[in-house]
Amino acid sequence: VHLFAAARDLAGAAAVPVELPPSATVAGLRAALAARVPSLAALLARSAVAVNHAVAADAHVLRESDEVAVLPPVSGG
Repeated sequence: VHLFAAARDLAGAAAVPVELPPSATVAGLRAALAARVPSLAALLARSAVAVNHAVAADAHVLRESDEVAVLPPVSGG
């Protein structure tokens, strides 16, 4: 899972490997990632998850070949 901005800062890495069962969803990924890196839990609830460069809903079923990224909310003027 690729991490950007605040997610990368909290995890201390630009990517985190996550093992998921077959037919796992984006929601399952969020839970697994929060368990692996507890400091990300609160931010994950507010972040978008992109699968293959498109924002995906929590119900989206992941495939082994998918490229996944956490996109934290941004602010600014």
